Amino acid sequence: MSFDVESAAGLTAASRKILDRLEAISGARHVIADPPGMEGFLREPRDRFHGLALCVVRPGSTREIAEVLKLCHETSTPVVPQGGNTGLVGGQVPGADGDAIVLSLGRMTALREIDLASNTMTVDAGMVLAEAQEHAGRADRLFPLSLAAEGSCTIGGNLATNAGGTNVIAYGNARDLVLGLEVVLAGGRILSDLSKLKKNNTGYDLKNLFIGSEGTLGIITAAVLKLYPKPRAIETAFIGLASPRAALDLLDLARDMAGGEITTFELIPRIGLDFVLAHFDAREVLSSKHLWYVLLELSSQSAQGLAERLLALLEALSEKHIIEDAAVAASQDQRENFWKLRELLPDAQRHEGGSIKHDISVPSADIPAFLEDAARAVMAAIPGARLVAFGHAGDGNIHCNVSQPIGADARAFLARWDEINAIVHGLVVARKGSISAEHGIGQLKRDLLPKVKDKVAMEVMRAIKQSLDPKNILNPGKVL
Repeated sequence: MSFDVESAAGLTAASRKILDRLEAISGARHVIADPPGMEGFLREPRDRFHGLALCVVRPGSTREIAEVLKLCHETSTPVVPQGGNTGLVGGQVPGADGDAIVLSLGRMTALREIDLASNTMTVDAGMVLAEAQEHAGRADRLFPLSLAAEGSCTIGGNLATNAGGTNVIAYGNARDLVLGLEVVLAGGRILSDLSKLKKNNTGYDLKNLFIGSEGTLGIITAAVLKLYPKPRAIETAFIGLASPRAALDLLDLARDMAGGEITTFELIPRIGLDFVLAHFDAREVLSSKHLWYVLLELSSQSAQGLAERLLALLEALSEKHIIEDAAVAASQDQRENFWKLRELLPDAQRHEGGSIKHDISVPSADIPAFLEDAARAVMAAIPGARLVAFGHAGDGNIHCNVSQPIGADARAFLARWDEINAIVHGLVVARKGSISAEHGIGQLKRDLLPKVKDKVAMEVMRAIKQSLDPKNILNPGKVL
């Protein structure tokens, strides 16, 4: 066990006994109890939440996790499951009491099976998303979940939050990419349902109970993931246009002409592009500036004809005066530069001072009016504030972020987080949208949820939580 004498001296006899038993389950070197060793597990990427813990335990198998939960249930010890610690709403960080165990799945990284006949891959929940993509690629298959944190986020975390990303328009959210799960319940029982079946009407679909539950109902330890044929052709365009309304017109025509070949449709504002170009080594794509841009990507199982279909689409869009200009990536280097302009948007905002974040979704048809209303309301509240709205417009998910006015005090600006949230979320709720499209609820939006969720739905959620976790040891203080 890793702990220092000073820390150990402050432990109660009961806590010391829990640490000893955890060491017996997972091994001394996989139980971390010293503050410096735990620090990386106690903060989240935006540093809005910083918790305390009794220790971090890193089990190496589902059986070990079951034993850990059995111990925690017996002793009423809170457990906070954690994958790659990339979550943005504080769902993976313990509270301030210091009595919780952080259960890291970082050692659970095995590829259990690839079954090409059923187009499935069974993996441990601690496998990093990029590694899962690579395993699929080596088998000449595609695992299409893709998001900015894919180099460090884990499959378990992706499923616990029902992650979205850039390919939702074609393949759906994380829950749409799963056939079966293995889950350890609060008392240590193992729910083993690693099914490869696409048709299975034997009662309740339990896997979807745990996907998106943020570790509050059980700990996902393995999953059967859907694989898809690897695209033989990919074409990428960076398109300039005048408005979000034009972007939706673009999408409508693209669906008519390209259908299921649309795999990415990302909306980018000029202000976001300016941020990226000012702070990173990236290149302007089009010869003139436009108010809005779309990153459009088409993929096909046929090696021939996709480039011609994209060019025909762009010609039709131009003839209808929907777009103002466009560039098609002629090389992998150009394609990477197109993507860089989108992927660096979140980091670029950090260089512009304080940024108040919103991960929302509204019906796609409402995006233009929502953005107009949001810009007007935010700037009325904070003159000079800069709306930086970007994201997955094809599925209605917009990261409607607000950067501080130039030269403003970042601390004072961020102190108005709740006020600006209330403005933006009010506009979302009025359009029957969601205050959390893909990041989850965690701690950040826990108190907002009852204000926007149906009362009966909240009662059902609490009843499920009480049934599966009567002692409230699984990720307490999150979601509910």
